[in-house]
Amino acid sequence: MRYYLLAGEASGDLHGANLMKALKAEDANASFRFFGGDLMQAEGGELAKHISDLAFMGFVEVVANLRTIFRNMRFAKEDILAFQPDALILIDFPGFNLKIAEFAKARGIKVFYYISPKVWAWNQKRVLKIKKVVDRMFCILPFEVDFYREWGMEVDYIGNPLLDSVAAFSPDEEFLAKHKLRDKPLIALLPGSRKQEISRLLPDMAEVASRFSEYTFVIAGAPNFDETYYGQFLNGNNIPVLFNQTYNLLHHASAAIVASGTATLETALFTVPQVVVYKGNPVSIGIARALVKIRFISLVNLIMDKAVVKELIQSDCNPAQISTELNLLLNNNDYRSNMLENYRQLRNKMGEPGASQKAAKLMYKYAAS
Repeated sequence: MRYYLLAGEASGDLHGANLMKALKAEDANASFRFFGGDLMQAEGGELAKHISDLAFMGFVEVVANLRTIFRNMRFAKEDILAFQPDALILIDFPGFNLKIAEFAKARGIKVFYYISPKVWAWNQKRVLKIKKVVDRMFCILPFEVDFYREWGMEVDYIGNPLLDSVAAFSPDEEFLAKHKLRDKPLIALLPGSRKQEISRLLPDMAEVASRFSEYTFVIAGAPNFDETYYGQFLNGNNIPVLFNQTYNLLHHASAAIVASGTATLETALFTVPQVVVYKGNPVSIGIARALVKIRFISLVNLIMDKAVVKELIQSDCNPAQISTELNLLLNNNDYRSNMLENYRQLRNKMGEPGASQKAAKLMYKYAAS
């Protein structure tokens, strides 16, 4: 079968790559074309557009880049029609992908949505549109099944693909020696994968690093940037940047400072105590606060439905408050132990690995029917 996948950011690239691997196991003659990143590219097929050209986050940022977004959308539509897939697989990235879903559905292409848009967070009536333009929805968060059912839509819950990625990880025993990181305990810095996130969060992270001289801070670099890009936000602090080493870094880290997003859940699955940080355009954040219907922004807290990890957003996201929280994570045993116990409960709640395989089996069946 011919599969066209559309991922728009780093987390989608990760999930897309795992799904492609699982689809090849189901369908030995599968062919792929995709919007994605380096991980999907490593699985084979044809890269139509790289995620580095796609991800814009926040209301103001989207408006400022509308011309680029529309150009990408036009290209996606033309490219999908030229490829004539048996199934179009959309991975998260809802602002873009729901438009593509509508286009494809109207032209008789089967539309599978892998990783639900966060319609439960705001503008829940979008479910009505999803019911019209998506043939099958594959959810990775346990509470999403009940949410969709309340709107009269049955979905497939396949577990969370991050469990697959973490389960498949084999630590590099030479990691510390290779990167000369044996001297002090490590703190992982995960400032996100978008320019806006890195430019807003990394200066604060660098300031925090300068206050904890007894630790080595290491940045998990996104593959679409280089070391020079990160260096401009470090204010002279000498903080190493490691690319494609996030899991090895988390495996060895004593704690982490993490940009809100998929990485918060990955950090929890590696049982690393963390503080979650986020800064956006003030206008975008103001609009989001008016529209969003959820109490938390981190996946850890959303899944557990309580404040497991501290979230520092906007003005609360500053070196002083991040340092206070990091100090608790490192030096308050009760505080640290409580977070780790909540992580254990989170792991149980999420179920077993195998999400990518379950999704691939269902997609192959639905595409063939």
